[in-house]
Amino acid sequence: MFDSFPVGASERLDRPTYHADLGRVYADGIGFLNKLERGQNFKERGFPSWEAFADGDWQRALSLAEERREEYAQELHKASRMGVTHRRLRVVEFPITPYVQWELFVLRVRVELGDDIKILDARDISSIERIRPVPEVVILGDAVMYEVVYDEDGNPAGANRCTDNSLIRETNAGFDALYERGEGFHDFFDREVAPLAPPRVSSAPAGFRGTR
Repeated sequence: MFDSFPVGASERLDRPTYHADLGRVYADGIGFLNKLERGQNFKERGFPSWEAFADGDWQRALSLAEERREEYAQELHKASRMGVTHRRLRVVEFPITPYVQWELFVLRVRVELGDDIKILDARDISSIERIRPVPEVVILGDAVMYEVVYDEDGNPAGANRCTDNSLIRETNAGFDALYERGEGFHDFFDREVAPLAPPRVSSAPAGFRGTR
């Protein structure tokens, strides 16, 4: 699964160019968007809820996440109007990192508004990840896909853009297979996340990031 992904041809885009290109392709009409998130520690500088989380203010982080509800509702309404189906698969390692704990509260707001998000236990794909992790990728229909990339400190640094139709089909097939194995968001959240105490954050965690 995803065997061809690491050697596929791509064009490196910086962050502003990546966002502009994604928006342009999305507006052209893509049918569906698939997003696979694998990293366990991201940085979200500029996102007020994450900033509060990184500062150790858990209650404010959750309150600020709730304040994004209307923005997320408008985003999902726009996708519905355009006939674009969104699916997100979030891989989670145990023990759950403070970042992922925070992120799942943010994603819960989206799910409550109708976003289609599933959770996949990383232990369930250990056989697939013997050589490398599954990719951190955003796929826009059969038109283009982006491997999101980060700098050494874990800040978003753009994406590798690929338009190889065969590689996009292969990656979508891998996404579909994993998505079928995913668990419903609320089932996972209520069992594994809701009982957790607020995370202790001593400093902003390093690692990877995907846009919320």
